[in-house]
Amino acid sequence: MWMTDRRPVLHICLTCKPAGEDPAAPGKDTAGARLHETIVDRLRARDLADAVRVNPVTCMANCEQGCSLAVSAPGKWAYLAGYLSAQLADDVIDYALVYAASKTGVVMPSKRAASLRDVIVARVPAHPDDLLEQRESA
Repeated sequence: MWMTDRRPVLHICLTCKPAGEDPAAPGKDTAGARLHETIVDRLRARDLADAVRVNPVTCMANCEQGCSLAVSAPGKWAYLAGYLSAQLADDVIDYALVYAASKTGVVMPSKRAASLRDVIVARVPAHPDDLLEQRESA
């Protein structure tokens, strides 16, 4: 039987631009790419590169809410967040660590940095196979 990597994954949209900016406008130096780069750099600087996985993605269809990312882990709720920027990288990392420690992935607003209290756009249930695997291994 294979082992599932239980670390949280930050799926960071590389094509995101600040809210209000034309998402179709050309340019490689996007706010999303800067958010991704800053999070990767801060994870390394904080010696947390092995604690949180980072998955760069293209377009999360959340363009009206500016820079977006999703956090997920097997057997946990996944969350889509918007209105982000590179300046919030450490707060995002701290959120991912609290998310990792949560059994279900639920992180109440009171447990998030003030800058992240109102950024959650949606949550998605864990995949049913993940829940089945957890029950079978218990």
